[in-house]
Amino acid sequence: MNCVNDIRLEQFLQLKKEIRGSEKHLIVGIDAAKEKHNAFFGIARGKTLVKNLVFNNALEGFQKLLADVERIKVQYSLTSVVFGIEPTANYHKPLAEHLIKCGHMVVLVGGVAVKNNRQLLDGRWDKHDIKDAANVADLIAQGKCLFYEYPLMTLRNVRILIALKRRLKRREHGISVCIRNHLIAQYFPELDQHYGPAETLAVVRECLDPSEIAGMEYDAFCRTVAPGKMTLAKGRRVGTIWRAAVDSIGCTMGEAASFEAQVMVDSLKQIRQTIKAVEDKLEDACLKFPEYTYLLSIPGFGPDVSSKVLGAIGDPHRFTSAKQVLKMAGLDLCADRSGKKSNSAIPVISKQGKADLRYGLYQAAFIASLKNKDFIAYFTNKLRGRAKEKGIITKMRVKLAAKLLVIAWTLMKKKECFDPKYLKQEDQDAQEKAA
Repeated sequence: MNCVNDIRLEQFLQLKKEIRGSEKHLIVGIDAAKEKHNAFFGIARGKTLVKNLVFNNALEGFQKLLADVERIKVQYSLTSVVFGIEPTANYHKPLAEHLIKCGHMVVLVGGVAVKNNRQLLDGRWDKHDIKDAANVADLIAQGKCLFYEYPLMTLRNVRILIALKRRLKRREHGISVCIRNHLIAQYFPELDQHYGPAETLAVVRECLDPSEIAGMEYDAFCRTVAPGKMTLAKGRRVGTIWRAAVDSIGCTMGEAASFEAQVMVDSLKQIRQTIKAVEDKLEDACLKFPEYTYLLSIPGFGPDVSSKVLGAIGDPHRFTSAKQVLKMAGLDLCADRSGKKSNSAIPVISKQGKADLRYGLYQAAFIASLKNKDFIAYFTNKLRGRAKEKGIITKMRVKLAAKLLVIAWTLMKKKECFDPKYLKQEDQDAQEKAA
C-alpha cells in the first residue's frame, strides 16, 4: 500500500537489531505535551548528552529541536539519530509527522512500558516530564520500542471515519439510555418494554404523559405516533401502549419534562442521521482499497467488520506472522505459568489490543457459525466431544474470531476472495491428525 512506509519498516527492524550498545546512534527521548515538549539526548551506552531541552509545540520549536540534534551529532561524531515519543492523546502527532517528513526515524514507546521502566531505573522514581523523556530514551536504547506507522491519506481517512463512528455510537447509546432510564422510567414505565421501534420514540416526543394518551381516541393516537402505513405488528404495539396508558403508574408530567423529551428524541434522531452519513462516507473510503472486496467475501463480514479489519491491518505486509496480527487485536493467548500450578494454567486471550475490533470479529464469528454451512460444519467439528464443557461455545467462537482475523489478513496479502475449500482442507487435516 505504501512504499515509503515499507522502507521505514525495514529501517526500523534494522534499528532494533543494532541499537543495543550502539555508539553511532543519537537517541532523542521526547515527552509530548499540549504546549511544550521535553527532550532528552543520549546514546545507547547510557551516556547523557543533554538532560533537559524544552521546546514549543510549534514550527519554531521543531526547528530548534532539529538544530540542537544536528549540533550534538557533529559535536559527538554521531552518524544516526532516532526520535522516540511516548504517545499522549494527539499532542505528539504534529511533531512525529514533521520529523518523518524531514526524513528522520521516529519510534513509539508504549505507556505501559514507560510506567514499568520508571520503577526499574530508580526504585522510587516519581513521574516527571524531564525524567520521562530520559525514560523514553532508555527504553529505545534497550530496543523496547514500536514502529510508528505513517500510512497514506486514504488509509488515514478510513481510520478517522471509524473512530468518528465509534464516538457517535457511544453518544447515541448515551442519549438512548437517558431516554429510557430518566424519562420513560419516570413518566411512563410501561413503555420501556416496547422501546426501540420508531413509534415508541414518537410516543416519547409527542405524548409521553400517560394521562394525555388515556384521553385520546385510538385513531387519533395512531395518527400521532404512527402515521402512514400500519402493519400488523406495529398496530399491536401501538394498541398495547394505548391501553397501558390508562393504568400507568407514571409521575405527573409538566411542561419542562415534555420539552426535555422533545429535545432528547430530536437529538437521538439527528445523531442517527449523522451516523448514517458517516457510514456512507466510510464505505466510499473503503471501496478505494481492493482488499475491502476480499474482506466482504468472508462469511460474517459485513461493511462494518470489514472496515474495522481494513483500518486495523492497513498494509498486511507490515506483519510477518499471524501471531503479530492476533496481538494487534488482543486475541493472543497468555497465562500465568509460574509456580506449582504452571502445568495446569489455562491460557486466556490477552485483551491488550483493539477492543472494538475484537467485538466486531466475535459478531462475525457468531453469524458465520449460525448462517454459513461451511463454518457451521467447521464449528460443529470443533465442538465434537466437548459440548458439555462450561462456556465451550463462547470459547470456540472466540477462537473462530481469531481464525477469521488470520483469514482476513491472508486474503489481504494474497489479494484473493474467500474460498471454503481451505477451511474444509484444514478441518480434514485436523481430523486425520486426531485419528
